[in-house]
Amino acid sequence: DEGSAYAQVIRLELDQLEPLVACPHSPDAVRTVGELGLIRVDQVVIGSCTNSSYTDLMRVAGILRGKRIHPEVSLVLAPGSRQVLRMLADNGSLGDLISAGARILECACGPCVGVGQAPPSQGVSVRTVNRNFEGRSGTRDALVYLSSPEVAAATALYGKLTDPRILGEPITVTLPDRFVIDDSMVLPPAGEEEKVEIIRGPNIKPLPINTLLPDQIQGSVVLITGDNITTDHIMPAGSKILPLRSNIPAIAEYVFSGIDPTFAARAKAAGQSFVVGGENYGQGSSREHAALAPMYLGIKGILVKSFARIHRANLINFGILPLTFVNPEDYHSIQQDDLLAIDSLREQILHSDTLLITNITKGVNIQVRHDLTLRQKEIILAGGLLNYVREGQQ
Repeated sequence: DEGSAYAQVIRLELDQLEPLVACPHSPDAVRTVGELGLIRVDQVVIGSCTNSSYTDLMRVAGILRGKRIHPEVSLVLAPGSRQVLRMLADNGSLGDLISAGARILECACGPCVGVGQAPPSQGVSVRTVNRNFEGRSGTRDALVYLSSPEVAAATALYGKLTDPRILGEPITVTLPDRFVIDDSMVLPPAGEEEKVEIIRGPNIKPLPINTLLPDQIQGSVVLITGDNITTDHIMPAGSKILPLRSNIPAIAEYVFSGIDPTFAARAKAAGQSFVVGGENYGQGSSREHAALAPMYLGIKGILVKSFARIHRANLINFGILPLTFVNPEDYHSIQQDDLLAIDSLREQILHSDTLLITNITKGVNIQVRHDLTLRQKEIILAGGLLNYVREGQQ
């Protein structure tokens, strides 16, 4: 507003913006399409839970209409919902996509987490999904670039990473007067829940529940990691592991398996233990198994320089202490197998934002922060969110 004072002004010159892509192996590794040049591409994946709305896929259909994708490119497309798929079918755009050479996948998780459509070895895949961590696609040595649907569609046509602006004016999508709504496949809650029987197959095990936070924790450091540890490092995805997501004892065997195949066995043998990490610990997918499975293995606390926000919240919800070093240099003072102890833990949490950890092996003390809100303190003390909610209902 004219005459107003601002702490900072950020000016965006819209006519100077260029299409961007995220390079392997991080969503943060962003470059312009022009900077990267014409990289040969083997596969294009459009859709899944990201960039798969009606508008997104109508733009893709507009770009591909009447054309054929490059003969050396495999194009797969996953609509974001059954509603989107039906609307594309009703207005004829689904036929345009299929005629252009796209293969249509189910409206579900798939290529993003390495369940089907893995790129060829050393292949290049351009995807509109939201993660491109190493090996997440199902192929360890694949190079996965993240892009917009428009960049992906243009790339599928030319077989090389392509700026969609060479195709002319952008596709304009006119929204329909009404969106199809069909909830016939949604099962409402049972009216008499006490009569509901939960039928579990042999691979489905009850959810492990944590115990109340003890007043004293003593355990060894079972792993020290570096910076930018992702939830894929903690709890790998893929077609081999994800089918175990309803069997925590089984899936827990794969925690940190890509970093240290012995981790699960050592954590279980330790009884209760700690993990030490660097900056941005737990970045990436928000799936709760990256906290739930370590909890099952006896991990009581994670000591790091900084956390990714959502993973920190998941740790709290499953009763694992999220601790950050007051002095980041203390990270270098800890070695694997050091024995750590926290005394008067419950009192320290209730009355201070910091905790004192004793490294019994080194004979030194380390100060860490928990920065828990009042509600989060109650959740941690209860041993996790499920216990906290149960206590509130009694």
